[in-house]
Amino acid sequence: MKHKIGFIGLGLIGGSIARAVRQYFPDCEIAAFDKNKETLALATQESVIDVAATTIDDNFKHCNYLFLCAPVSYNTAYLKQVRNYLHSDCILTDVGSVKTDIHREVEALGIEEYFIGGHPMAGSEKSGYVNSKAMLIENAYFVLTPSEKVPQEKIARYTDFVQALHAIPVLLNYQEHDYVTGTISHLPHIIASSLVNFVRDTDTRDELMKNLAAGGFKDITRIASSSPVMWQHICLKNKDNLLKILDEYIRFLSSAREMIDQEDEQGIYHMFDTSRNYRNSIPASSAGPIKKAYEVYCDIIDEAGGIAAIATILASNGLNLKNIGIIHNREFEEGVLRIEFYDEASMKKAAEILQKFRYIVYER
Repeated sequence: MKHKIGFIGLGLIGGSIARAVRQYFPDCEIAAFDKNKETLALATQESVIDVAATTIDDNFKHCNYLFLCAPVSYNTAYLKQVRNYLHSDCILTDVGSVKTDIHREVEALGIEEYFIGGHPMAGSEKSGYVNSKAMLIENAYFVLTPSEKVPQEKIARYTDFVQALHAIPVLLNYQEHDYVTGTISHLPHIIASSLVNFVRDTDTRDELMKNLAAGGFKDITRIASSSPVMWQHICLKNKDNLLKILDEYIRFLSSAREMIDQEDEQGIYHMFDTSRNYRNSIPASSAGPIKKAYEVYCDIIDEAGGIAAIATILASNGLNLKNIGIIHNREFEEGVLRIEFYDEASMKKAAEILQKFRYIVYER
């Protein structure tokens, strides 16, 4: 039987899931609603969706899966509109990174038997359908937060569906999900944004900090370029968890300040040593909530045509570059060439090719 899947919202995540569905289930019928008519037109033109809906209407009848992919506040509001289109075979889900509010609204509306919360822990500093791609959720953890009354058969079916899209399903209750993602995803975005604003507000008149803030600084604050609307919604919807997490993190910062003030050599060393060891133990095989950058660093002769030579070598081997440029930071003794790719396979292939051409390639 031909499956039907509906999407309410077709941004970065909704668009990427829709592309993955089209790739792995090409015969599936996909209906989508989005406030942006240009998005719907492009998705139709690219044959990602079959039906472009300008309102939430009967186009969403008989869906096997119904995805809420708008910002978290809007997803909760859309529940009442999609309730009329739910049926016994339908799985209602969302992709928001905050789960408590939507689960409580699902309970209030009496539609728990249909709802399994979802959160593909992948993303990008870019937003919108135009930046979506099927591989965005590939090898990414995809958290499922089933309602208490949803049948086990639906949980098993949705788990299999996520695996078929080449993501990695993980089952959590929604309260645990919101605390975990608050720590490893929401807090880093707050830190990155506040750090960028701190540099902006304390910079010299001639913007010396800004001009020297390439390399490592841009790497660790890359996520500050994410959608401000999305992160505004997330902070407000995960408020209680974030207040606890921020209080704990501020306590850690205060401890670091005290160690520096007291010139506690052993304490300072321990802070950097334990963080290095723990970070190095984090597996790199699957994607987390903050999208990984696929980068290769290599030494380059400081002469005209050096970058062009490398770009030509990579292009002749069918590799598409996302970004390229020389960086200078403490991690490398001299300036090196940083080359960014769209996926891990391209990154690994590039490293092998450059080493064959006797370039020195660094791993991070």
